[in-house]
Amino acid sequence: MKEILVIGGSRYFGRHLVTLLRDEGHAVTVLNRGSAAPPPGVAHLAADRDDGGALRAALGTRTFDVVLDQVCYTAEQAETARRVFSGGRAGRYVMTSTMEVYDPATLPPGFPVPPAGTDPGPVAEGRIDPTRPGPPSVPRRPEGAAARYAEGKRRAEAVFLCDPALPYVSVRSAHVLGGGAQDFTGRLAHYVERIAAGLPVDVHEDPYATSFIHHREIARFLAWAALGSFTGPVNAASHGPLTVHGLADRVAARLGRPARYRVVEGGREASPFSFDRAYALDNGRATRLGFSFAHTGDWLPGAIEEAVEEAVGEATGAAVGEPAAPSVPAP
Repeated sequence: MKEILVIGGSRYFGRHLVTLLRDEGHAVTVLNRGSAAPPPGVAHLAADRDDGGALRAALGTRTFDVVLDQVCYTAEQAETARRVFSGGRAGRYVMTSTMEVYDPATLPPGFPVPPAGTDPGPVAEGRIDPTRPGPPSVPRRPEGAAARYAEGKRRAEAVFLCDPALPYVSVRSAHVLGGGAQDFTGRLAHYVERIAAGLPVDVHEDPYATSFIHHREIARFLAWAALGSFTGPVNAASHGPLTVHGLADRVAARLGRPARYRVVEGGREASPFSFDRAYALDNGRATRLGFSFAHTGDWLPGAIEEAVEEAVGEATGAAVGEPAAPSVPAP
């Protein structure tokens, strides 16, 4: 049995992670600002993870075999955690990161990216060095929410990776799907709603394939990573990357109507999961370490079904499981 602290873990796959660890017999504690109670049988600490003093006060003298950080988005948050949990308070630190750290569109200037129009294949761990700054001659960085999110994760990883005294793992997760209403991102629902309403899906002219993982699989992966002994970056993705067309066509098949596509002009934003650059994940390291990934085709039909049921239920009050109707409104 391990003493495990989960920072965050209040919703979506974080909640699955907490209950999975609890059901495996571990002593699990959730730390958040008190906004959500943990599942039965899980201890709870309330503190603002940005406030080092409050974090230390909430922890008291407790130590943990593993800390699983679900909500670390900035270097400042990482530095606060590193100071609090170094020195023997945590035997292992696992941070949920993202595949967006590899996204060429969000990388600082000076990082090597493939020439336009080439496909470098799946991205392996370690390709991006989060400790390397952009050259001083080009101080500007990409702008926008996606760039800030990706750069925040890169810098947070860098804080932990520069401290060899704290055994650290960064789980670079693929795009998470499934769960119906639990999926607060609404990205899969976007396709269900547009295709059901007969509206076009905005795509790039030649979209690249991207990587996905089921919400329960990423929870299982994080639990596996928590109990391992390896350190460093590790990619988490189901086998079988998909293009935006591959995803939308599967939604269309479930709805029984064709998907319509509208190609966006260069530089314009398209629908979720349409990418004009390549950074699908290579899950080889985790596979070699012993994790068995599912194939996207194993779970995607169920994820689509959940999204359809949620959309139909919200729009028409139809019973769960009935075929989707064209009357589902567009977003």
